[in-house]
Amino acid sequence: MEILVKAGQFFLSLSILIILHEMGHFAFAKLFKTRVEKFYLFFNPWFALFKKQIGETEYGIGWLPLGGYVKISGMIDESMDKEAMKQPMKDYEFRAKPSWQRLLIMLGGVMVNFIFALIIYAGVLYTWGETYLPVKNMTYGVMVDSTGMNLGLRNGDKIIGIDGEEVENYLSIVHDIVVNDAQTLQIERNGREMELELPKNTIASLLKSELPIIPRMPFYIDSFTDKDSMAYQSGLRRNDKVIGINSVQTEFFDEFKSEIAKYSDEVVPVKVLRNETDTVNLNLLVSDTHTIGVKPDLDMSRFFQFEEKSYTILGSIPAGISKGNAMIKSYLKQLKLLFKPETKAYEEIGGFIKIGSIFPSVWSWQTFWLMTAFLSIILAIMNLLPIPALDGGHVTFLLYEMVSGRKPGDKFLEYAQTVGMVLLLSLLLYANGNDIINLFK
Repeated sequence: MEILVKAGQFFLSLSILIILHEMGHFAFAKLFKTRVEKFYLFFNPWFALFKKQIGETEYGIGWLPLGGYVKISGMIDESMDKEAMKQPMKDYEFRAKPSWQRLLIMLGGVMVNFIFALIIYAGVLYTWGETYLPVKNMTYGVMVDSTGMNLGLRNGDKIIGIDGEEVENYLSIVHDIVVNDAQTLQIERNGREMELELPKNTIASLLKSELPIIPRMPFYIDSFTDKDSMAYQSGLRRNDKVIGINSVQTEFFDEFKSEIAKYSDEVVPVKVLRNETDTVNLNLLVSDTHTIGVKPDLDMSRFFQFEEKSYTILGSIPAGISKGNAMIKSYLKQLKLLFKPETKAYEEIGGFIKIGSIFPSVWSWQTFWLMTAFLSIILAIMNLLPIPALDGGHVTFLLYEMVSGRKPGDKFLEYAQTVGMVLLLSLLLYANGNDIINLFK
């Protein structure tokens, strides 16, 4: 069921973004009296799931959900309609229009995507406001995995700044280290402030780790791995706070995890606090995988004070624009990582499975719209890349024409379109191939 919910959100988000993107091209084409022959959601090789002719345009839904398109008369695009280009030029064709009009037609899609993202962010801030965990409220510091340890961090460290800049939002810690290629961390350890110099392979290791740095939390029992859990049968209950194992005090989950790793397939005494007042001593069987069959409570709102901001309609507009601009800058920085081999960011490129997995397993309109806004930004920026077959490729040739006064030949544009489509297909196969490999991993 979780997979269906994720897939449903992804499919709806993708459909909205494709329609709006193509609507941008369509609107400018109509504004400049350019004929649009087809308007399709998804591609329709060989056949379409639905189509209807309205005026001069055929509207339809294809069966291949890799995007969508508008077929504009007199334009060399993915349809590769070479025969039409051999006919005498007509006034309503794309090629007959001034270069500045053709430029706006090609930029229409990305313009709509950028504007749509800003509208979403403003709407989300007005409707739900903004909630985040300030770093200063992480009372117990951080808990780190092996990747965090390699950065020089230790459980209980309190992060003060990154490259001398104060950190406000917990969720921005890893993000800021990666996208800004941070060199140092300012921390507080055991009441003493100090600076850590980050190792050179910081970005590569952080990109591969799922939760390298999280808030340190006490170990409360949230649930059991199965209904016949030995932990439950031995007396553990939900909301018990585990505070010790075999006479060793373990106030936090990382302390318990480190201590229990010393035991395997044996019974050990465990001390818990029940109802915050009653101390209970139990004997628990530790499995050969160093576990006792429970899941910790990782609900951060239980342990920390979150910051909440609300916005009026007028206040949400500049805040939404500011958030959108920050996300655009962030994604551009992330994109640059692909061209730095040492980061190995190319290994993290994913296809439909990876994109779909970022949606929550339960339907949340707030998260849905935030993810849709970010995907809208990604779609806009990716389409602006100067690759033939993308909007950015057409824009590059148009800018060349406007600067040089010479229009690239139809033959050249045909070859360029073919090369671009091969590149895009290769990227698509690589991204989705990564998804399949990661599934087996």
